[in-house]
Amino acid sequence: MFGQLRGKSLFEALPDALDDAGYWGVATATALNLIARGRIVPSVTEDGHDTWRIGPLDHADEVHLRQLAAHGDYDELRAFLDAVADVLPRGEADGPFAAAEPHHVPELKPWADEQIKLSLRVETTDDLRFRAIVQVRGITDPHPRDVRGSGRELAAIRAIGRATWPPLQRLLDQADLTDSEVAELLDTDIEVHWPRNLSTGLRAKAVIGEPSGQFKADDLLTFNWQLALGDAPLTDTEMDLIAEASRPVVRLRDQWVVVGPELKRKARQQLAPITAVQAVTAALAGVAIIDGEQVEVAAHSLTTAITTVPEFPAPGALQATLRDYQLHGLRWLAHMTGLGLGACLADDMGLGKTITLIALHLHRDHPAPTLVVCPASLLGNWEREIHRFAPGTTVTRYHGPQRTLAATGVVLTTYGTMRLDAEALKAHTWGMVVADEAQHVKNPHSGTAKALRSIPAAARVALSGTPVENSLSELWAVLDWTTPGLLGTHRAFRTRWPEPDDTLAKVVKPFLLRRRKSDPGVAPELPRKTETELPVSLTTEQAALYEALTRETLDQIARSDGMARRGLVLKLLTGLKQICNHPSHYLGHSTLQGTSGKLELLDELLDTIVAEDGSVLIFTQYVGMARLLEGHIKQPTRFLHGGTPVPQREQMVDDFQHGRAPVFLLSLKAAGTGLNLTRADHVIHFDRWWNPAVEDQATDRAYRIGQTRPVQVHKLVTEGTVEERIAALLQDKRDLADAVLHGGEAAFTELTDAELAELVQLRSA
Repeated sequence: MFGQLRGKSLFEALPDALDDAGYWGVATATALNLIARGRIVPSVTEDGHDTWRIGPLDHADEVHLRQLAAHGDYDELRAFLDAVADVLPRGEADGPFAAAEPHHVPELKPWADEQIKLSLRVETTDDLRFRAIVQVRGITDPHPRDVRGSGRELAAIRAIGRATWPPLQRLLDQADLTDSEVAELLDTDIEVHWPRNLSTGLRAKAVIGEPSGQFKADDLLTFNWQLALGDAPLTDTEMDLIAEASRPVVRLRDQWVVVGPELKRKARQQLAPITAVQAVTAALAGVAIIDGEQVEVAAHSLTTAITTVPEFPAPGALQATLRDYQLHGLRWLAHMTGLGLGACLADDMGLGKTITLIALHLHRDHPAPTLVVCPASLLGNWEREIHRFAPGTTVTRYHGPQRTLAATGVVLTTYGTMRLDAEALKAHTWGMVVADEAQHVKNPHSGTAKALRSIPAAARVALSGTPVENSLSELWAVLDWTTPGLLGTHRAFRTRWPEPDDTLAKVVKPFLLRRRKSDPGVAPELPRKTETELPVSLTTEQAALYEALTRETLDQIARSDGMARRGLVLKLLTGLKQICNHPSHYLGHSTLQGTSGKLELLDELLDTIVAEDGSVLIFTQYVGMARLLEGHIKQPTRFLHGGTPVPQREQMVDDFQHGRAPVFLLSLKAAGTGLNLTRADHVIHFDRWWNPAVEDQATDRAYRIGQTRPVQVHKLVTEGTVEERIAALLQDKRDLADAVLHGGEAAFTELTDAELAELVQLRSA
């Protein structure tokens, strides 16, 4: 365990360590690691007793502790680390910080409060021998001072030496340093002030060798240490001189250079070759983890080879004129797939990802077919778009009872069929596999994701308007399918990047192309979109049901725990949202009996929209509520849900797009992605989803390329209820969004009883 956490990059070992030793085992190993690396300072308790505490911490240490504390409590973890730090250094010597029991030393409290920092000033003799003077400096002092303090101060420093670097104790009396001690100083965390006639500018970085020819994803590249003095790399002869040096100083380029044992080791160490994908990750990030240490990486022209996209015209067989951003998307996809690297086209919904992929299929002109995996509702759209924009291309639907595979053209299948027929698809030869609406495989452990990963192809492309709906793990799932190994294992990724940062952005950017409708030069012809939250009141019947359910269920929750409590919380949230929709929805009626604030407003909106020759999409997350609305709405209506057969879905879309039914009622999950419904100039969200990204995708069924009229989005929210509170939280970006977006409704099961009551209790409007 301790060996796992010895390296300077503690966070790299965290996932495996947690599995092996558990939370407190890792906490103990972390304390030992920090103490061994000198991250320990003397301090004084509030009541004046001497104590040891962990510190000071660098950024990497702090990141590690924060990540470890995600599995517990940060303050509790720090208290535990300090407790370990106070026990281990104490020995049998006399004086503060050494005795087995703490001493009462109030005179040391000011010294501790000043956060004294200890350092060494190294001097050299004419024959290049070394001596060190111990110095201390308060955090506010500009200059360190030589140690000539009280006996208690000297005792404290001797104790620091016992805990961090034993020669420190001797240096208080005798300043001479041996060569081995000088070498050790280079690898300790003690601050050292070196003399000006010595250079400490020798650094090591890892160098990735050039590809033998054009870069390919299946290349194996050399990976070795390179030492440099300042910015100038050492020659092979100089590297040999470093490796063979018998003293910790070497004469290089007319100056004396301090060389530690780690640099000597790296001067002769040969690193194992790495895969091209690993090399790309290291080159883009600018760093790599080698033997637990984070080191700088030099990549020569590798980054340029990945990020330089060549220009070429659109395929002649494409029966369409690509917009500039679509042509760039085609060139980028062709470049990445040509290198053997996958990619994710993550443009906003409605910006033409389908036509871009059709153009890519034509450009690649691969002898093997392209497999497109998509939701069932999009099979018809893909087939129509291919016939329209690439009329000479063979299209085969691999779906339904009499399905057969084709050897050319484009093969269309659904995620469900792919999962069932993974063996047959795996045995076929594919020139490219495309995952449309790739968020369907955002869970890498699902059967669907595993089936998709099992299908080999010369190129893999993901299409998704929302590659990150809920958490960064979804981004990992998509990119690890398109380019396996790019972001490391899922476990290592979650530990290294619990939150997005600049380094992650650098690694991801070449593999994910994201354009928004609002970006300059992208879809300037799109009309405006207006989003409005429409508050409605509960009826008397709704309010009575809401208060009764809240009172009864909160009482049950207060008397429950564990899974039973979580189940009750979810049941409460679902019931309250159903009551907000309509009493009949909550009570399970087959027809609407009575009314609700939402239903009254919906009727008014529909009358106005249809009277003005408009068309409207109505989204609800509940199929049961949609069935009730279908029986209630007077205007010609189509209703699409997850159980609608594919031919019927396509007919419904055609009816709506050609004005035969001005109202399209859709379940959010079944119709929130992929459909092209530009006939609609109004979108109504009858009930609110916990994740605004899902609502945005649904709205984009209407607000997409091809829309010529302004789009009005109406979001119905019941006043004074849980819906209003969630809407406000999400509107704020979503202060609770970190919890909501990571766990949906399940996030609320972890609220305390008081927090839950605050969230759900009915308030006067």
